[in-house]
Amino acid sequence: MSEQKKNIKKKIKYKETNKGLVIVYTGEGKGKTTAALGLALRAAGYKRKVLIVQFGKIWFTGELEGVKKLAPYVKLVQGGLGFVKIFDDNSPFSDHVKVANKTFNFLYKEVTSGKYDVVVADEIVGALAGKLLKHSQVAKLIKDKPKDLDLILTGHHGKPSLFKLADLVTEMTPIKHPFDKGFLAKSGVDY
Repeated sequence: MSEQKKNIKKKIKYKETNKGLVIVYTGEGKGKTTAALGLALRAAGYKRKVLIVQFGKIWFTGELEGVKKLAPYVKLVQGGLGFVKIFDDNSPFSDHVKVANKTFNFLYKEVTSGKYDVVVADEIVGALAGKLLKHSQVAKLIKDKPKDLDLILTGHHGKPSLFKLADLVTEMTPIKHPFDKGFLAKSGVDY
């Protein structure tokens, strides 16, 4: 550890906080949704109310069934037409934008309702990077969230303008993945 970091650590007085955090999980590596789901699981253990809203995910995933076992503490809602131009996507880009905005409006309403302690906006960072949503929308979501709500944003291609609004940013960096050897996603691990 550098001398500068040691000096900074000496000056900080650490304390627990009830302040709601804005957490971003981004990067090109696996684990963004997995990290957010792990946080949701942990929150449910404390009987915190959790909402997970998935942008672009419309197919079956293990978390759909797993979350049912965490009721009444965790709820998951999918919104979208699938990922843009991935797999068998034939939907016009304008339709993706409309559905992403409909999903965002639902998310915004739920975030600002005060009903939840934790909200995961899964793949919203990718929706932002893919121009399905605007930075100003996500900035308003962050600004208008209740002070004690933890808001988790996941997805590829996170930008510094988003990072400035966050309390915690983690970038998943791929080092090795079975995909590199021709293996597709594995149920129970990747979805």
